Amino acid sequence: MEKIVTAINDIIWSNALILLCLGAGVYFSFVTKFLQVRYIRDMIKLLFGGKASDKGVSSFQAFAIAISGRIGTGNIAGVATAIAMGGPGAVFWMWAIAFLGASSAFIEATLGQIYKQVKDGQYRGGPAFYIEKGLGIKWYAILFAVATILSTALFLPGVQSNSIALSAKAAFDIPVEITGAIITILLGLIIFGGVKRISQVAEIVVPFMAGGYILMALIVIALNITKVPAVVNLIIRSAFDLEPVFGGVFGMAVSWGVKRGIYSNEAGQGTAPHAAAAAEISHPAKQGLVQAFSVYVDTLFVCTATAFMILFTSKYNVVNPSGGFIIENVPGMAIGSEFTQAAVNTHFPSIGGGFVAISLLFFAFTTIMAYYYIAETNLSYLLPKGDKKWMVQALRVMIMAATFYGSIKTAALAWTLGDIGVGMMAWLNIIAIFLLRKPALKAFKDYEQQRKAGIDPVFNAKKLGIKNTDQWDND
Repeated sequence: MEKIVTAINDIIWSNALILLCLGAGVYFSFVTKFLQVRYIRDMIKLLFGGKASDKGVSSFQAFAIAISGRIGTGNIAGVATAIAMGGPGAVFWMWAIAFLGASSAFIEATLGQIYKQVKDGQYRGGPAFYIEKGLGIKWYAILFAVATILSTALFLPGVQSNSIALSAKAAFDIPVEITGAIITILLGLIIFGGVKRISQVAEIVVPFMAGGYILMALIVIALNITKVPAVVNLIIRSAFDLEPVFGGVFGMAVSWGVKRGIYSNEAGQGTAPHAAAAAEISHPAKQGLVQAFSVYVDTLFVCTATAFMILFTSKYNVVNPSGGFIIENVPGMAIGSEFTQAAVNTHFPSIGGGFVAISLLFFAFTTIMAYYYIAETNLSYLLPKGDKKWMVQALRVMIMAATFYGSIKTAALAWTLGDIGVGMMAWLNIIAIFLLRKPALKAFKDYEQQRKAGIDPVFNAKKLGIKNTDQWDND
């Protein structure tokens, strides 16, 4: 089975997808004149604007749901894996895809808002919705919805639960079966409470988990502040094949940096627009900017913190594609969160491993919550109005089963299945947002014009000539 799964993953994650992701980021960065730089102040200001309504959540709650999906295993185990497979240079390519991908994240989130609908009494949206309404290609929309349900309900939860279980085993010697059962029960208590409960939990847990982890990382960085220039130099030299030691993995650095970067920050993947569409906001571009900022929080803050901790302490190995290791600083250590645990343990021997395990629990658990929200949104798209509630219940049971199974299967299989899920969505979504770029760019231009005129931007779809926008058809 692992051979079949690996073969499928190699096809999906060929160089073509790497180039597509980078190319989309470059294109959207240039056509928006690098909004990810020009509008940072707006991003932060808009983050705390807007209020929840009966149909939608606040901007911050939508941001929290999206960050729940973005900040997860990829920030701890994913960064370590990227370094192990592509050397320190992979970190630079994670930065690159985050910076460029922030523009892609803006486009997809703005589209999510433009074409959102009210279903089951609340705002729903995402690629399936904007593909049908914007492109008018129903079969393509159904294909994305089915691929996303398979990815978020079956393939991706196992990556998160597997990392939680392995880190808990390493730190506290808790059997993976016990950890898996606890995670599954807690997940059930939340997702059976519906989308509103997910947003409420995320709003509280996300700032706490991200803040605590970044604080620990800042302490480690402060203790190694004199090493920062050398580590940054190592990352950049390795990224451009200027470091002889890592010359043999230059291609792997680009590939794994982009792959793990997208897995972590989800820019262009098509998951974040679901959360963006749920927000109650006066202009789609506002939520687009908020979601662009969430890419920065994920990669430039959290992933960088993890990478620095690992590289400061040299608690990493780098795999040689031809067999063995190019560097083996920690003999016998598996690829994944164990690198991060070992790095923190260097400075905090009594609490380091446990702290990382607990951080990973919060990171990965909230990500599984976000996966459920995304899967339910796509199921809602596929189902007739208010029909077949039993299928929603079946979806909840399915994601709980996948979560438990993932906690006890091998890490290699879990990550490969997760990569397939991410890759399927990325292929379908990036093509869609490129084809739908005109409505998103019109919305952005309209936002800029109103803002320059000193007006709090309000969206009028008819005025801009954008059709099939159920919630924005102003008179």
